Amino acid sequence: MSAAPGTSRDTEACAPPAPWHRVLTLLADVSLFIGTRSVWTQAATHHLALAALISVCYASILVSGVLALTVRRTRSLARVDLLVLVTAAALALCTWALNHNGGDEGVLTTQAARALVTGHAVYGQPWPWLFHGTGIAVTPTIGGGYDYTYGYPPLAVLLAVPLLWLGHSGAPATAACTLALIAGTVALWRMLPVPWRSSATLACLGFGFLSTYARVGYPAIIALALLVPVAVRWPRIGAGGRLGTAGLARAACLGAACAAQQLPWFVTPFLLAGVYAVRRGELGGRAAALLVLRFAGAAVTVWLLINTYFAVSEPGRWLGGIALPLTQGAVVHGQGLVDVTLYFTDGSDRIAWYSHASMLLAAALLALFVLFVRRLGPVATVLPWLAFFLATRSQDGYYLLMTPLWLAAAVTAPLPEFARAWQPRPAFLAGPRRRPFLVAVAVLLFTPALVSAALAVSGRPPLRMEVTAVRRAERSAAVVRAMTLKVANTGSAPLTPHYTLTTGQGMSRYWLLVRGPATIPGHGTASVELRPPDGRFAVPGKPGTRIRLRAFTADPQTLSSQDVTLGGTARGAEVRPPRG
Repeated sequence: MSAAPGTSRDTEACAPPAPWHRVLTLLADVSLFIGTRSVWTQAATHHLALAALISVCYASILVSGVLALTVRRTRSLARVDLLVLVTAAALALCTWALNHNGGDEGVLTTQAARALVTGHAVYGQPWPWLFHGTGIAVTPTIGGGYDYTYGYPPLAVLLAVPLLWLGHSGAPATAACTLALIAGTVALWRMLPVPWRSSATLACLGFGFLSTYARVGYPAIIALALLVPVAVRWPRIGAGGRLGTAGLARAACLGAACAAQQLPWFVTPFLLAGVYAVRRGELGGRAAALLVLRFAGAAVTVWLLINTYFAVSEPGRWLGGIALPLTQGAVVHGQGLVDVTLYFTDGSDRIAWYSHASMLLAAALLALFVLFVRRLGPVATVLPWLAFFLATRSQDGYYLLMTPLWLAAAVTAPLPEFARAWQPRPAFLAGPRRRPFLVAVAVLLFTPALVSAALAVSGRPPLRMEVTAVRRAERSAAVVRAMTLKVANTGSAPLTPHYTLTTGQGMSRYWLLVRGPATIPGHGTASVELRPPDGRFAVPGKPGTRIRLRAFTADPQTLSSQDVTLGGTARGAEVRPPRG
């Protein structure tokens, strides 16, 4: 009898692989071509050894493609899956070796690690000189300044400390993130059922976008790697009423992930609520509550251990630092609903309502998840990111950075796992005619978020701006040295605007106010003179380029925009009339 399981596994391993398994392996293999040519071209110019290694990876991709379609046994195809994983990891390391300086997150994390080693403050300490390098983005705030401080929990800093020997710029941080991504990929690959393993390679390393974030040095990559063991088969956490070593290890990973970056904070309530619902359906309310408390307590303990030094040595700055993304007041940006205010209208005097809508949507999604966990259980790792579509910073990184967790849930947390999960059902929601009431409850849950979003979108720009004069460079009329505006405040509250010109989707640095009042009184009009931040603004020569004059105010949070044309004479500029 004891030989039966082994015999069954041997029979399955020797059986022909399923056609979809071959296709999945082939897709993961083909995805490794993405971006590889540009990396090889870069290496062939200056690093021939790396170019040779990338050429070997090309050979591995080709051979894996042949083997994926020709091997006869599942065990052999599993070995091809492993070869594809190793090739993907090798390409990720080669790409890091060529592009390891990182972005703003990487250089900030590395500088914070150096400050920690030398005994200086990590949080609340501005490092503006870090942002003079090429490719280092700066985060403008709606109050007219820029955020030069470290604004993440400390785990990424601690992991970068042993790697400081790699050099300056962001190399230590990007190395930590790249190694974490590879480790997370290997963990997900190992924890998935054999036929699904290549999907881990595909989602984590194949497409290339997560590797890009790792080379930027974004701490969310470390958080993702730590969340992988939590997300795989998460409905079975505490099965039978016991956490055991595996359950405590998952709790530790959850606590460490929350100590690496803020995104895990948003998925944690969904996971805890889901575990409680599944376990309550199995064990009853009291036992399920105690188990979830033990799990959450273990996670909090690990989180506190990682944060203890910073919480004790610099408590106020540490608390402000880890909450910074929620409080810094960064300018609106992203691919979400805020684009209406940024690009399709001339601004809004109710920008803060985007943030309100985002938080209300997150709360509504959590409540909906609890009410319908038997149907929504598999999307516990997907639902939290919907809320960011309404946020003021609705960047696509918030959507895609945790996508491997979607895969983990799709494969290891299917609907049958939630068949007996507990769902709260008051009397009016439990009768034979409950469907209309359930629909009404769902609508009511989302109404506050939708109303807030409508208020944000329908706001009107509080400032009307007109370009009255433009001073150009003596030798080139296409270079602007200064600009004079007539600014009218249409509201009753005084506003302190900060001005900028943009020619694309991003946010340029603020222009300097050299003449005129900083604050425009309610229903008042003023003339102000502005200068570009670096002394010159080159008017785009490409016809049709949109030049957008923007004015942000912090209290209240508003945005006023106006399209302008600076291609006129040296004495003035043509201004397009405002919409509406």
